[in-house]
Amino acid sequence: MAFSARVGARVKRKEDPRLITGAGQYTGNLSLPGMAYVAFVRSPYAHANINSVDVSAARARAGVIAVITGAELTTAYTPMPMEDAGKDGAHTHYAISIERVRYAGEIVAVVIADSAAVAADAVNDVVVEWEPLTPVVEMRAALDSNSPRVFPDMENNIGHTWTRKRGEVDEAFASAARVVSLSLNSQRLAGVAMETRAVLAAPDPFTNGLTVWTSTQAAHGVRTELAKLLKLPENSVRVIAPDVGGGFGVKIGLYAEDAAVAALALRLKRPLRWVESRTESMLATTHGRGQLAEISAAVQADGKVTGLRLRVLGDLGAYPRTTSIIDLTGLMSVGVYNIPAVDIDIKGVFTNTTPVAAYRGAGRPEAAYYIERLMDAIAAELQIDPVEVRRRNFIPPDAFPLKTASGFKYDSGEYEKALDKALHISAYPALREEQQKRLKENSNWLLGIGLATYVEMCAFGYDSAIVRAEPSGTVTVLTGISPHGQGQHTTFAQMVAEQLGVDFDKVIVKHGDTALTPMGQGTMGSRGLVVGGSALVRATDKVKAKAIQIAAHILEAAAEDIELKDALYQVKGAPSKGVTFAQIAERAYGDDLPAELDTGLEATDFFRLPDSTCPFGAHVAVVEVERETGEVRLLNYFAVDDCGPRFSPVLVDGQVHGGLAQGIGQALLEEMAYDAGGQALSGSLIEYAVPRASTFSHFTTAETVTPSPTNPLGAKGIGEAATIGSTPAIVNAVVDALRPFGVTNIDMPLKPERVWRALNQK
Repeated sequence: MAFSARVGARVKRKEDPRLITGAGQYTGNLSLPGMAYVAFVRSPYAHANINSVDVSAARARAGVIAVITGAELTTAYTPMPMEDAGKDGAHTHYAISIERVRYAGEIVAVVIADSAAVAADAVNDVVVEWEPLTPVVEMRAALDSNSPRVFPDMENNIGHTWTRKRGEVDEAFASAARVVSLSLNSQRLAGVAMETRAVLAAPDPFTNGLTVWTSTQAAHGVRTELAKLLKLPENSVRVIAPDVGGGFGVKIGLYAEDAAVAALALRLKRPLRWVESRTESMLATTHGRGQLAEISAAVQADGKVTGLRLRVLGDLGAYPRTTSIIDLTGLMSVGVYNIPAVDIDIKGVFTNTTPVAAYRGAGRPEAAYYIERLMDAIAAELQIDPVEVRRRNFIPPDAFPLKTASGFKYDSGEYEKALDKALHISAYPALREEQQKRLKENSNWLLGIGLATYVEMCAFGYDSAIVRAEPSGTVTVLTGISPHGQGQHTTFAQMVAEQLGVDFDKVIVKHGDTALTPMGQGTMGSRGLVVGGSALVRATDKVKAKAIQIAAHILEAAAEDIELKDALYQVKGAPSKGVTFAQIAERAYGDDLPAELDTGLEATDFFRLPDSTCPFGAHVAVVEVERETGEVRLLNYFAVDDCGPRFSPVLVDGQVHGGLAQGIGQALLEEMAYDAGGQALSGSLIEYAVPRASTFSHFTTAETVTPSPTNPLGAKGIGEAATIGSTPAIVNAVVDALRPFGVTNIDMPLKPERVWRALNQK
């Protein structure tokens, strides 16, 4: 598929004027006649039996419409969906839990009132008689045979295992010149989307079902799960995702609050709305990461890695929707390196904490962190430059497509090319000279340079598009993906405008409404352009093909003699004979058409990706560390990312900048911590540190372009790439600054006290 003009141009986002002038429409802003407000009673305990729930005082409060316990609602729905719910659903729960809770923040009752304030106050009137149980919170403790069981029917707390042993790994370690090992953590994180979750459900008298507005990344997925849970026909449930203020993976799938509000709206026969507080968001919205790893490399004298061993312990929390995200860490464990033998063992453990699910990158940032930290450790062990270790181990460009020893198929890549560009734009040799100069001068500010060369898996499954030309020549795109900041209103309009010869401003993109848009899998995993865009170009091609036939009829020419040039469908070699798309569209809905053509000008198409795509890149982070305090300052950051062709460079830059902020935030600041009793120690934005603008330096971004053979656009995806590359680059930079003083590793987040202690203990 060849594009020019609009595609690849730096155009302003179509979405922005509406959003920055306050005309956005979010679930929490919506109001319907007769609407009531929902608040949830949540468990203060991480593990406890529910002996009784007394709602009498809450029901007596003025303005309270109803107070519902879990036991009163069990016939209204089935338990929450879960990938492996165990025998008879023993490892899942009802939306409003009964009998037992397994993490602090779990719902045990619901208050419905005529105002949000009354509902919140009435929550405090509900009296629950608890029988506290001993929780298991720490992952290693969960492995202990004597630890409390999150689910009593299990012999232990291991909820998932994944192993892979390929190649002569034992021989590689036995014959290695060096074995280099690290113990690493990828700490638990909160998503902290700007908009918290929200849901508004209203009975639909026309279908005897529901219309649900919700802040989600996947409207069709929520509809499917909600219909099953409520035992309703799928076509009687309409789910609408209006503007969504950030998702990052934590807004995928159905939550307990969605199910409870929907079931209660049907029961009370009136619209109900719930908007999550920030504290609720920290406690009840799924978390990400949460892994401990032991990684070892069998290394030859020249730095070539011949074998890899990886042991990962992943925190599942209490009720994970899926237990297999940690498998992605294993699949991507070799990174960009040609490692012929692996021995990988991954275990996921249940704990009495908030469930862990997808968060920007979902398993791949962890893998990149482990292998990139290991590469720096190998360089230090052999006393060679980290650049050289990477060069000696890269998968060569002519090896693709390649199935790695860890079991994943890479589509294409030129890893050394990206690294060379990153070294060039960062002036890497000069940075090393400055580093040595500071050491000789005994400077209080140590300079550190960190590298990361990463690859990830992106995109999956199918998606859809409808391209509809109106009689006036305007075009409406209906897409199955569900953008929430990614900018597909802009990108898709660029693509359609270019393919059809339509004015960019006359293309409107609609999404996130299951009653309007074709079935799709939503926006996650950097799949919007790769999968949704591929469906779009296929549908647009069909519209263009018909437009050419209509143009040929109007111009009294053969269809094969019609070309689109300068927004005119014209006879080749006769530019004076041409028609616009608007003229073609008007004719498409009239009577003067060839007999072989049906009326109308629209098309629907689906695209299924045969294999995931593999974006990659090379990052260089430059930091300085103050000896006296351990403070880390980011001086500069250079990111070279290869996502295939860049259809909207402005949007790519935005995704890279946002991804860098989240990856750097993990490296330096963020951590969702619990005490031994399962209480969140960082359960609000007072304790949970998120980066500010002052945290960051200037970002210098650049690109290489290696198309993917898996889709007609050659696109690879960019939404998660910078997050994956930035975390190891920052930690490598800090350790690089401290290495002359004997520091070889520091656990994230690299807060000043932790860095200071590491420096002074050595």
